[in-house]
Amino acid sequence: MQVTAAIVIFLGAYVLIATEKVHRTAVALGGAGLMLLLHITDAEGSFFSEESGIDWNVIFLLLGMMIIVSVLRQTGVFEYVAIWAAKRARGRPYRLMVMLVVLTAGASALLDNVTTVLLVAPVTFLVCERLGLKPEAYLIAEVMASNIGGTATLVGDPPNIIIASRGDLSFNDFLVHLAPMVVVLMAVFCLLCRWLFRSAFHYDPDRVAEVMALREREAITDRKLLAQGLTVLAIVIAAFVLHPVLHYEPSVVALLGAGLLVAATEVTTEDALSEVEWPTLVFFAGLFVMVGGLVETGVIDDVSEAATDATGGDLGAASMLLLWASAGLSALVDNIPYVATMSPIVSDLVQQHPGTEGHVLWWSLALGADLGGNATAIGASANVVVLGLAARNGTPISFWRFTRYGLVVTLLTVALCTPYLWLRYL
Repeated sequence: MQVTAAIVIFLGAYVLIATEKVHRTAVALGGAGLMLLLHITDAEGSFFSEESGIDWNVIFLLLGMMIIVSVLRQTGVFEYVAIWAAKRARGRPYRLMVMLVVLTAGASALLDNVTTVLLVAPVTFLVCERLGLKPEAYLIAEVMASNIGGTATLVGDPPNIIIASRGDLSFNDFLVHLAPMVVVLMAVFCLLCRWLFRSAFHYDPDRVAEVMALREREAITDRKLLAQGLTVLAIVIAAFVLHPVLHYEPSVVALLGAGLLVAATEVTTEDALSEVEWPTLVFFAGLFVMVGGLVETGVIDDVSEAATDATGGDLGAASMLLLWASAGLSALVDNIPYVATMSPIVSDLVQQHPGTEGHVLWWSLALGADLGGNATAIGASANVVVLGLAARNGTPISFWRFTRYGLVVTLLTVALCTPYLWLRYL
């Protein structure tokens, strides 16, 4: 009975989010409330369980980085970068998009993808305003690039951290096995953007001339605060990269950085918190509780085990099924709880194969989960954050607009990974 109720609640919430009849935060809270009301999960499972509860690391990582971005916004640095990017691209919309998505993908390989889009989105809004462009297409392209670029490294996407921990894989393992494919995927994605977003490439010579005449240095309004903010941001980024050595969770690093920045500067607490996307944080909390209900009732375990049983122990079949099933399921549920649930099963499968032969299953899981997150608006944390920022900026992106682009990108990128895995490992 509880299994059925959990599935009905989750699917009902998903339909409401997709149709946008009710605000997604209200839907997530309502779905979480029903899961708790019907005892599908409880306070212990929702708030304290690592397997089925709210992922507080994600929540506090977002909170810390939102505060840092809020302080940096007051210095004019995003306006500076926007003018610089527009001038380097000569105001050409497609060239600008390629520049932004490549920068986003590169940054996502060193930072997590959520942090990257929090830093890139303000620049995007400003540069599009200057050039008279609609920012929606640029934001969608950037968040997809962040999910692709984040696949390349251990710290680039939260599911990779889970996979590395369970599979005893190093930072260099991800670089050697996934980074080469990510470079290929980004090259293809840049070409695909030319076709996918062709209607957004409107060139206005007058606006371009105005931007080319600007001096970006004049955009900086508080040099002292900028120096303080960039110093803290550099420390935070270094701590992210050195996570395998320092063993501080990204959420702890982000909160420490935010606290240091507010304490060491003249920015008031009210100003620092003014840019925090509280509805997005609450949405994540509700979504985690709903997915936790599926975990508690064994729904995700049953789906995962059925998929692995269908392969009959064949490594090639298991790898391909895992790649495509992970992509499909990560489109429906956030890829963090999905990977957390799936990783013990993959670990058992890997142990059935001698030496490092079975490691292809880890790469299949990582590629499927990370790239599958592009398929829908709630497939990855970065997607949800960007939709929240877009709505706050007055340029909302609908669930279906994101998804119709995302499905194309996901199908193409996962299809390209299929021969890569087969030819290199199988």
